[in-house]
Amino acid sequence: MRIRYGVRLVYEIAARSAFLLNVHAARTPRQIVVDERFLLTPALRWSVSVDPFTRNRIAAFDAPAGSLTVDYDALVDIEHRIVDPREVSAESPAALPADTLPYIRPSRYCQADLVQKDAWDAFGQLPRDYAQVRAVRDWVCRTLRFRVGTSTPATTVIDTLRDGVGVCRDFAHAMIAYCRALNYPARIVTAVDYGADPALGPPDFHAYVEVFIGGSWYIFDPTGISPVTGLLRIATGRDAADVSFATLFGPVRTGMPHVRYAPVEEPALGIGLPQPTELAVSTAE
Repeated sequence: MRIRYGVRLVYEIAARSAFLLNVHAARTPRQIVVDERFLLTPALRWSVSVDPFTRNRIAAFDAPAGSLTVDYDALVDIEHRIVDPREVSAESPAALPADTLPYIRPSRYCQADLVQKDAWDAFGQLPRDYAQVRAVRDWVCRTLRFRVGTSTPATTVIDTLRDGVGVCRDFAHAMIAYCRALNYPARIVTAVDYGADPALGPPDFHAYVEVFIGGSWYIFDPTGISPVTGLLRIATGRDAADVSFATLFGPVRTGMPHVRYAPVEEPALGIGLPQPTELAVSTAE
């Protein structure tokens, strides 16, 4: 896939403030940033650093009082690894690589220890494999209702399961918590909601799930609103606390992000449009 992705952020700053923005498209062996532009208006000095654990790309800068506009645009190529789910054999917890272990423990929004009994009661009878994880995804999609404005930055998976409603991050947290309770490493990834029903509103940032099975991180979207082949990786983390697109230090008033996302079709180069699939898809290698 070839994707054009962009975002505009507008801020009103009452006094000098510091910004950490996590909007850059991730660079991985399967996601190549062909071209990108990061622009601050008015012009300010900025830098981009890479988190050594998550590999997230963080733009950092200070800004004086006044209006600030941030523009980021990128052209990104994504080469998916797509396999038959029946060929994915889950390893035992004792065989998991050490770098996946932070994603199997409870975290701030994903209290896997508190849902462990429910997870095993619901899914423990299934064999440990890709189909068990997909059953969790399908259960979350059926059980929760997607409704904009129904959660806050303090909402945890326990709140979401109690209320039965949430947005993409809440669906992701529910699936992550249940997968961790079943001893699968699971993590949140931010993207853009390509393919979502226009009735849900204008394009926006989106959250999906990756689960480590059989030596790879495979993509799942428990909301069902985006085809997994259309998801462009921005940030990766244990839960929403690790992947906020903006962390601000100071008196700053924010507006809604203006997100742009367009797949590019070039058949002569073998570049197609994102399509729904039930095959196992990975972009993490």
